[in-house]
Amino acid sequence: MNNRYGGFWRRGFAFLIDQVILYGIYLAFFLIGLMSYTCGNLAHGGPFPPAMGAWFMILYGSAVVIVTALYFTCFVAVGGQTPGEMALGLKVVPAEDGLMTFGTAFLRWVGYMVSSFFFYLGFAWIAFDSRKQGWHDKIAGTVFVRESGGVSAPAMHP
Repeated sequence: MNNRYGGFWRRGFAFLIDQVILYGIYLAFFLIGLMSYTCGNLAHGGPFPPAMGAWFMILYGSAVVIVTALYFTCFVAVGGQTPGEMALGLKVVPAEDGLMTFGTAFLRWVGYMVSSFFFYLGFAWIAFDSRKQGWHDKIAGTVFVRESGGVSAPAMHP
């Protein structure tokens, strides 16, 4: 196995790219929901009851969780990398030899919740771990490796 583990900063930037993509999707859902709510108010002839706004927010929050889970689970299970990770030449692989499965990818996403629950300490752990594993990686039994290709830092010459 390639022991060039993906480090904290490279993984952080890959995650930032993924978040930008996801925020675009979230914004589209929000705008569609807002237009539906507004058009519903107009068609209804007056404002919806306040509880209806709460239902729209619950529906939106549920959609965000489902889209996020599908994004990280499907991309990692199918190709071992999200678009942000592809751009930076990173790949998620099982720590022990084997194939990445949907179950492992989903468990890793569930591990994100654990990693973020305690003040994001599970993500900060990546900077100090010898194999550059966050808590979510340890839970799922995965590691990040650097692939050839992707964006790399320019070489420093004396």
